[in-house]
This record gives sequence, C-alpha cells and structure tokens, in this order.
Amino acid sequence: MKKLILIPSVLLALIFGLAGCSVAAAKTTSSTALTTVPVTASSAETTTVPSIEPQVIKVGTMGTYEPFTYVDDAGNLTGYDIEVLRLIEKADPSIKFDFVTGPWDSLFPGLDADKFQVLANQITSNPDRAAKYLLTDNSYALCVSQLIVKTGRTDIQSLNDLKGKKIGTTVGDSFTRVLEDWNAANGNILEIVYYEEDITTILQDIVNGRIDATLNDPIMATAKAKAQNLAVEPVGERVNAEPTYFILKKDDAGEALKAKLDAALTKIKEDGSLSKLSIDFFGVDYSK
Repeated sequence: MKKLILIPSVLLALIFGLAGCSVAAAKTTSSTALTTVPVTASSAETTTVPSIEPQVIKVGTMGTYEPFTYVDDAGNLTGYDIEVLRLIEKADPSIKFDFVTGPWDSLFPGLDADKFQVLANQITSNPDRAAKYLLTDNSYALCVSQLIVKTGRTDIQSLNDLKGKKIGTTVGDSFTRVLEDWNAANGNILEIVYYEEDITTILQDIVNGRIDATLNDPIMATAKAKAQNLAVEPVGERVNAEPTYFILKKDDAGEALKAKLDAALTKIKEDGSLSKLSIDFFGVDYSK
C-alpha cells in the first residue's frame, strides 16, 4: 500500500514540474497528504534585463515655419523636419528628441550655449556654417529658392526684373545669402530690405505694396500665405536648390551624435520611409 501511495505523489510532482509551475510541500497532520502553495513573485527566481534609457537630445527649431516645423491645430509640434527626427528615433531607439522652439535668431546662439544639441529648421550649408559647426553628411531634403510676388503680378519673373524695386528677406537665413551673393555678382542692382521677423511679415508687406518680392521656398511661402489668407504666389524659375542638413556643435559630443544621425538617415533612406514622408508632406520626393 505504501508503494501505491508514492506513485501518485511522484506523478503529481512530474505533472506540476512539466507545467512550469512552482510548488512547495506544506506540513500536514497526514503523512500522505500533499498540498500545493503558490509561490509569490518575490520568492521565485527571475531574470531581468536592465532597460537602457535613451539619450535625450534637445533640438532647436522655430515651430513657426510651416510645413517644416510648426504647431498644428491640436497644439502638437510637427512638420517635415520634426517628423524626420521622429523617424530617426524609430531607426535608433538609443536617442530621443526633446524639441525646444524659438525665433530664428535664437537658434545658433542657443546651440553655441548648449541649450540645444541639434538644429532642425530647413538649414542649408554655407562657408561660415561649415567652418563653425558640424553638418550631417546625409541631407534629408532639398531647399528650393524661388521668387514670391503678389498674386497676379506679371512684371517680375527673375531677379533681373527687380532692378529698381525692393526685395525683402530675413536676416541671416539661407535665402538671404543666395540674394546677397547674386547681388554682389550682378552689380548690386537689388535693393534688399532686411527683416528680423519671419516670412509672415514679409508676405504681408508684399501684399500691402511696401516691398515687391521675396526669395524663399515656394512650398513654405504658399503654406504661410494660405494660413494667413495672403494673395501671393511663386513666379519664374528656381533661383537655387540646395540640400538641407541637421546642424550640431563642433565638439566630441557633436561628432558622436552626428555619427548616430547619419547612420539613422542612411537607414530611413534605404527603407523608403524618408521618401514616403516627403511625398506625404510635399507631393514630391525632396529627400534625394
């Protein structure tokens, strides 16, 4: 009889063991009784994988430069440049971006003062920037320069047509550099009016007749004009087209982060997600 009692006990132990459950024998008044007691999580042997917190990177951006960086109707920061960085987060989970908005003239000083580690604002390269800052090897879009005039105006189709007229531009941006270089190479025939404000004020002055034109990205200018109900339009051929880059401080930390950004940019170019994002925003692929 003793043998018959031990066999079910062994079988029970085997059944519970094969089921993967933890069991313990409890003391009872009967030598043949078997009671199972659940083991708490604290007493069970567990294997934990330490989580790695992503590196938080502060990104300086205007947040008023639609469709590249702006706040949508729901109050969320978005735009092509912003969404490119969100694709990069997915491609490289070791980094996470924290966006900080501010006016254009605060971005580079903020980078210098370590308020940001990256700038994202449809920024192109020029000799001064390349000398002082790091730019990603990979570009992520193409910045097109085209003349913007009041809707219906037909006397302006090129920069040469602006002789004796006024063209407005924002201090320090890439379009201003294009204008200044062209003007210097063509006898300084342009009367350039400089603005500290963003392009909205410039477009308003075009409509009101204070200036005759501006040079800017036609996609961005059209989006701004539509939002403000301003009657302006791009005219003539492209004056210029340049790739845009993310900008970083020129130091060891900047070099390390630049390597991560370039690797992720290569990945999202190869898998087609960057191309798709450009088409979603602009209707054409500006990522190449």
